Amino acid sequence: MSVPMAFDPHSPEVISFLKSVENFSQLNDDDIRVIAGFLKKTKFKAGETVYKEGDAGGEAYLVAAGELAWEKFDRTIKIYSKGSLFGELSLVDDQARNGTVRALTNVELFSFSRQDIETLEQGNPLAYGHFYRELARFGTSLAREEEDFYREMDVLIIQDGGCAPGYNSVTAFISQFLEAMGRKIFVAAEGFRSVVSGRTEDFRALVYSPRLYRQLQRIPGVMFAPPLREARGADFRSERYGDFRLPEVQEQAAKNILRRKVKILIGIGGDGTLKGMKALSKLLPDNILMYFIPVTIDSDVFGTECIGEHTGVEVGAEKIRCYMADARTHHRCYIIEMMGAAGGYHALHSCLGAGAHLAVLPSSRFDMKEVAESLKNRENTVIVVAEGYKQNERKQKGYKGNAAQYFMEELQEAGLNARSRVIAEGFSRDIRGAQPNNMDITLAQRMARKLMQMVIQGENRRMPAVLSGQEYSIGFDEIRTDNSVSTDLANLANRLGVKNMNDYLPY
Repeated sequence: MSVPMAFDPHSPEVISFLKSVENFSQLNDDDIRVIAGFLKKTKFKAGETVYKEGDAGGEAYLVAAGELAWEKFDRTIKIYSKGSLFGELSLVDDQARNGTVRALTNVELFSFSRQDIETLEQGNPLAYGHFYRELARFGTSLAREEEDFYREMDVLIIQDGGCAPGYNSVTAFISQFLEAMGRKIFVAAEGFRSVVSGRTEDFRALVYSPRLYRQLQRIPGVMFAPPLREARGADFRSERYGDFRLPEVQEQAAKNILRRKVKILIGIGGDGTLKGMKALSKLLPDNILMYFIPVTIDSDVFGTECIGEHTGVEVGAEKIRCYMADARTHHRCYIIEMMGAAGGYHALHSCLGAGAHLAVLPSSRFDMKEVAESLKNRENTVIVVAEGYKQNERKQKGYKGNAAQYFMEELQEAGLNARSRVIAEGFSRDIRGAQPNNMDITLAQRMARKLMQMVIQGENRRMPAVLSGQEYSIGFDEIRTDNSVSTDLANLANRLGVKNMNDYLPY
């Protein structure tokens, strides 16, 4: 409990003390005496609270003697000692206190209120202007709080790689589950690029609790997590950061992670993000818990459903249906490129769902004369070609077109003479920005919950996995990213009846 103290505001000791305060050092003697006239002095015993997070503001404090701690998220962010000014932001706004200040020793404090400053403005406008000039010169406490707030990061999330539905969803649910455990969640603003840069402005804080968010929202970079649950895109990622393959760049990222005292590191993305996390796992000590969550439309991580695959197939199949309707109407043959650099999951399942006539996967090898002959008398056809079809062959030839164009040219070289007009369409990237559907949002929740359980159990360097209704985890060293599709499903998507010369596709 605060105890008022009597003092002479115009004593040489008080005037000398005020002049020693950094925020007042440029004020003249007249300004100092005006400020001294409305100061109040109180004392607190060690362990007592000056104000709590969420309390109403309205007063600023100067430390005359002793030490105090500014606490947020149940940890000490900053120590105040003699000459420190704190709480001054409450002089200019009506928001609640965004932290708790507690006496570490017996302390003596000078204080002044917003009403005091308003009185100063009316009675001595010149001194009032000088006072606020000095506060502005040293910056607001908001800027200082930002640096202190981001100095230590309990949980750091990294989104990286190509965009896919569900990046934001799983990020929100991780925030929900881990915050409920008492963890504090931070996220790199632009994937691995931000971790390498390592500046305060390269990071954001995610808060799931509305009450806590109201207390912290004025700190730059603090974001309310719940709206991310159904949000499109990936709000905290960079375009693929190629330089992260370099050892010296990885080492810089590891140094910044250690400097920020990260305790839990979570990578969200596809194959490239996994490689980045594996590289960091070799540079960081084992006491930093590390996890990877797969978000990829093409489901190219083996042993689990991947967040984004369900939405990707749903949207992809609908796009194919549109092409099929147009093909029927105008008697056309569409050859459409779709996602699938390695396994071809997205292209295959989109083709199956829409009822298109042929899925051409990265591993597919057809007798092109037979395919050309099968199209000869058809009035309408839609062929789906995965983007990885003969990728190495195209690179070796220096081919600049897409996979659909390459397949069409192969048909033309094989003597294609179709009744219908043949059109090759390139990959449509808008699928990446689709709103996640219920299945992917549910999968994101399950993976976030599983991750929470893994944290509780102390599991490390692992990926939460969901498959056939079961939840488990896979170690970093056991994760495969060559998730090819089943032969039976590939054959099911062959409605032209042409022979695939690859009799076996790895499952």
